[in-house]
Amino acid sequence: MKHINIIYRNESGISFYWKTSNDSILKAQVVFRDIGFYFTLDQLKSFAFQTQAAKSEHKCKDCINPKECRSLLLKTPSDCIDLAVNKQELEDIQDLLDQTILRMEAQAYMQTALN
Repeated sequence: MKHINIIYRNESGISFYWKTSNDSILKAQVVFRDIGFYFTLDQLKSFAFQTQAAKSEHKCKDCINPKECRSLLLKTPSDCIDLAVNKQELEDIQDLLDQTILRMEAQAYMQTALN
């Protein structure tokens, strides 16, 4: 953990900055389950928008275990990757993204204000 600065974490994931990053654009690593994404603030906002869209999807009809069923398809900013998630995972991802965006915007504002 000495190579990262944690932005936010919840039960399902974590977001952080790499201390060794040389990017001129502010990016965050967001890890959920076994998948890590390295996104800009705009990409994170797009991803957060997709969590809202996924909430309106219909679940499996007559599902035996609707809480655990990964019947929601969550699009990511990466055209080739979508995630199958359940309702609780979707809520956790949305929380992770929203809090990450909020904190990244605050950091970007502080960097601008101090320069």
